[in-house]
Amino acid sequence: MQTSNFARSGSHPRAVAISRTRPRGWTGRIYEPLAPPWRLLAEALSGEIDEDEYIRRYRAEVLSKLDPAAVYADLGEDAVLLCWENSGAFCHRRLVAEWFEEALGILVLEVDVVGSADPKQTRLLGFLFQPPKEVK
Repeated sequence: MQTSNFARSGSHPRAVAISRTRPRGWTGRIYEPLAPPWRLLAEALSGEIDEDEYIRRYRAEVLSKLDPAAVYADLGEDAVLLCWENSGAFCHRRLVAEWFEEALGILVLEVDVVGSADPKQTRLLGFLFQPPKEVK
């Protein structure tokens, strides 16, 4: 399983939209149970809540009501989970990835960022992606 965005991986044959909206003409698979509630999106976009509150609420309102093993089985191990944000931007797809990593012990990477030291991509797995130490 991997994560990405519509711009980068929207034509991937195993792409699954997990966002509340999709690009016009989207004909790919949709998995609505992982989409953030409209109200949560509106509050985040307006600045009414910060990232920490968004994370807390997304986990409470969405992820806590789902069984990670069942969701993983529904999606399939080769699914590419998509939403709108660019790689490296705060995004709920990485919260989903962390949820799978925490609950199931599986590694869910962002498409094309394997080896990245960007902590937003690998918040729970940063120790795997540390830049090499300089040899003197």
